[in-house]
Amino acid sequence: MHFQQAESSGPAQDPVEGPEKPLKQFIYESSSLPFGQQSIPLSSIRGPTYSTAQELIQQVAYTLSDRLWTYSPTTFDLDLAAKRWFKDGASNAYGYPTNVQSMQIRQGAASIALGYMFSKDSDLKKRFMPQTVIASSPSLSYLQYTLEQLSLLYSVANPFVAHVAAVDYSGGTSSLVTDYVSTMNLAEELGFALVAASSVHESQHMALFATLLASIMPSIHIYDGVIVGRETTRVIDVSDQVGLRTNYQTILQEAANSNQKSDDIDTKVERLLNTFNGELGTDYGLFEYYGHPTSEAVLVTFGTVESSLGAQVATSLAKDGISIGVLNVRLYRPFVEKEFLRLLPNSTKMIGVLGQVANKEAVTDRSTNSALYHDVVAAFTFSSSLQPIPSVVDIKYSREEVWTPVSIAAALQLITKRPLTQHDEVNGNDQGGQELRLLDSAIAQQYIFWDTDDSPSANAPLVFGSALSKDSSSNLTTRSCHDNLIIGGLIRTDIRKSKQTINAPFAIDAADLLYVGDSRLLELFDTVKGLKPGGKVLLKMTGVKDDEVEKRLPKAFQQAVSTQGGELFIFDPSGIELVANDPGLETYLLQTAFLRVGLPNLEKIGLDKLASINGSSSIFDELSVNLEKALRKIEVPEDWKTLEVDSACDSLPSDPKMNSFVAFDKTENEPPSYLRDWKTAAKGLAFKEAYNTRTALRPDMATKTYTVHVKENRRLTPLTYDRNIFHIEFDLGDSGLQYQIGEALGIHAENDEFQVEEFIRFYKLDPEEVVEVPSREDPSVLENRTVWQALMQNVDIFGRPPKRFYEALAEFADDAKEKHELEALSGAEGANEFKRRAEVDTITYADILLEFPSAHPSFHDIVRIVNPMKRREYSIASCQKVTPSSVALMIVVVGWVDPKGRDRFGQATRYLNQMRVGAPVTVSVKPSVMKLPPKSTQPLIMAGLGTGLAPFRAFVQYRAWEKAQGKEIGSVLLYMGSRHQREEYCYGEEWEAYQDAGVITLLGRAFSRDQPQKIYIQDRMRQTMGDIIQAYLKEEGAFYLCGPTWPVPDVTSVLEDAITRDAKSLGKKTDPHKEIERLKDQLRYVLEVY
Repeated sequence: MHFQQAESSGPAQDPVEGPEKPLKQFIYESSSLPFGQQSIPLSSIRGPTYSTAQELIQQVAYTLSDRLWTYSPTTFDLDLAAKRWFKDGASNAYGYPTNVQSMQIRQGAASIALGYMFSKDSDLKKRFMPQTVIASSPSLSYLQYTLEQLSLLYSVANPFVAHVAAVDYSGGTSSLVTDYVSTMNLAEELGFALVAASSVHESQHMALFATLLASIMPSIHIYDGVIVGRETTRVIDVSDQVGLRTNYQTILQEAANSNQKSDDIDTKVERLLNTFNGELGTDYGLFEYYGHPTSEAVLVTFGTVESSLGAQVATSLAKDGISIGVLNVRLYRPFVEKEFLRLLPNSTKMIGVLGQVANKEAVTDRSTNSALYHDVVAAFTFSSSLQPIPSVVDIKYSREEVWTPVSIAAALQLITKRPLTQHDEVNGNDQGGQELRLLDSAIAQQYIFWDTDDSPSANAPLVFGSALSKDSSSNLTTRSCHDNLIIGGLIRTDIRKSKQTINAPFAIDAADLLYVGDSRLLELFDTVKGLKPGGKVLLKMTGVKDDEVEKRLPKAFQQAVSTQGGELFIFDPSGIELVANDPGLETYLLQTAFLRVGLPNLEKIGLDKLASINGSSSIFDELSVNLEKALRKIEVPEDWKTLEVDSACDSLPSDPKMNSFVAFDKTENEPPSYLRDWKTAAKGLAFKEAYNTRTALRPDMATKTYTVHVKENRRLTPLTYDRNIFHIEFDLGDSGLQYQIGEALGIHAENDEFQVEEFIRFYKLDPEEVVEVPSREDPSVLENRTVWQALMQNVDIFGRPPKRFYEALAEFADDAKEKHELEALSGAEGANEFKRRAEVDTITYADILLEFPSAHPSFHDIVRIVNPMKRREYSIASCQKVTPSSVALMIVVVGWVDPKGRDRFGQATRYLNQMRVGAPVTVSVKPSVMKLPPKSTQPLIMAGLGTGLAPFRAFVQYRAWEKAQGKEIGSVLLYMGSRHQREEYCYGEEWEAYQDAGVITLLGRAFSRDQPQKIYIQDRMRQTMGDIIQAYLKEEGAFYLCGPTWPVPDVTSVLEDAITRDAKSLGKKTDPHKEIERLKDQLRYVLEVY
């Protein structure tokens, strides 16, 4: 490989000596821009150049449009370059700046475009100029009504084209997905043309063709918005602005001269594409066939990655004599059936349609077919060109599917009996077939970088890629993937380099060098799966000695590296004092280390290129000289291959799940914390209007609160029993509190008075000092509290601290040992100790402040770093129709003994248990999922464990009230579970009285420990299966479960068995899992578990 200047084919020259330049800071802007950096001027875009599909599409849209409306989610940056060109005043093909308007994504969002085109004030001289939209695929649903109006008025409208990035966010998988199906359906409904690009290299051409197509009918150009749209690669055939304008005008004129009034749409489109190919010297087709010329099995595809990989896999297999073919659909609408049938080999017997559907449920739903499947079947309906008609199968896939060469081969395997690859994913065997590798490792170098997105060297791969791109004799591709749900955000960057043009829209699976910038990733991903045999691994481990390396490496990683015959290098930036003192230099050190390990023969030339990009050669010279202090090779023992590895490691993913285009924003804007003296509070109270002071009950609470008073506090279990379950009832008085059946009561508890006094003495605080702090609910609202009030009602000082508290407290530690221990507890190395403290020792904030006395934050800092107290919510155990002036709760005291022998209690349950009659309590009401069915005649099937019976007491009271009003009520089946009847038959007399009164139809009591064999509520339910079938299914009752989560699977299994048995008795087949989901949607299967 030769590093050369982009404008020269000669050897690289020695750098000219001169004054040393300062280091440049690499500023990453967006993955939609080449190497993530600032977009280049519009007039400078011409081939060959490094670009992204997103940038080239914006170039076409800006150059050829009168106006450009963009609908881009904030982090997608679909219009970043175009907005900058407009801001800079760049001219379009018509001699003035294209007006770029960034629009909100909402209903009616495209009305402004329609209004502009048909305004009385619109310039008729511009009627021939295209009006353009850039959008993501899900935003089209918000534009549909306006686009429908445009379609109806198109004969008198401007040419209209939409460039659509097929990308959406899937909440189900928490990932970015490629979405074609929504755009395909919209094009079908509205009569729009729809054309797809299959690579970065085609993106400018297809954007231009779609704009030309708009002269015939409104058109949409769609492309992969997740991967291909954001790859940086070298594109050879790129027209500049002048070329675009000339090609557009010439092709449009030639096509118009050739068209006849009698020509139908299909004919006009075919003629336009032929003219386009003739002018540009290309060979695009409405459909394009790849593979064996006499194939019996053909896969039909639509979409960027699908078509690209399909063509490459079919071509590769055909070279090996395998009779398989792929027919890519470039123009989906209009679907020119004649051309589709013409390109199919006459030998075709089986057609597989690779069709995207909306979701995974549609994939398994036999009654649903993909849109592409319907088009293919329709093409054969009235045709006799192929006899007999081939069999057509719908190979459906969801938007979440991530295609690779192997998965495309697996799809092909579904339509042929011959094994296609050595790794047959479909039939699960490894016999026969060909090894499938689309990139020849002999001519392509591949590098993978894994790192956290806040690492000092996170952008080093893009800098390195930019340096490699200076070699004009080679082609380079870079792509980055963000997973913001792993360890606070990770980024994987793939770099490919080859003498040939690169078109590889899939993750690297045979890297020459693999870099991992955080050893935690080794536990979460099978990173070595992407390494080629004999490849090199560069692993960052700070401050680790050689004899400690093996202990710190996961066994699965050790085994994988040894099995691959890999070489292992440790990268330790702390080994060089210069970098240790200035972490910002780590990125330059990594670039240097990468050259040393990955390209040792080209280190000198590479350093010169890196220096030209980064702005300083002396720093790279110094880092290169001292690199051995930070880089060392570790022996990979042979016995690593035979290590026993946990089987769970076999399921580790090899690629991150892409869920963002940007790094996770870790900036935490803490509300300003104010501590004022008593004078400030006095001013606020004395001059209320001037200081906008208001008096409020618990102003720190955002929810509406009420003051109620304890009316009754009665223990339900014996004093000798180890579980204290109690009934507490509150008098509502004139509070105005109202609640509905099934709602929860929020208790705004206070800390224990004795503990607060102890903490104040230990921490040397003045309890009467007045403090003014911003509310955590609304930082703009300031509260006046005494230290005593704040500790009693605001600050959760006796709660369990998260890791971030240890991290925050470390900043206040004066003692080095304490500081180190606090930092360790907040990091990975202290994970086990932190878990023990939280789950075994149940350490509180106050305990930690006592344990680490050198860390002594002021009280206003305590307010800032300690979580505020939260309300505790309990299901209401009463019906206001029956007891209009009171509300009742059923609560179990949470208590335990910690390893030091101290009695510990749940804050809210102890607070309530100690309440005496007449004591005031602050409460609020929270809605719940536990709602009665709409009809009084609908049966209730209720299952409650322990205090989970609370809402059912309210349900039964309400049904009893309805019955007393003369209403007809449905049957009531109540199943209850506890350990012993003698001690825990809570409200037992009430239940039996309601049963005698005919309100409760069936009382299923399960006391698990009152007999040798344990009996649970699911057992009682199964014993009364006939009653459940009648009430739940025949009479359309509603089922409720309240209590702990553990019985959910068993209870649900009983209901599924009831569904199956009922369906069988009716002679029907049903899927009980789906039926439960349907019942859930109808609010007839309701869980409130914890």
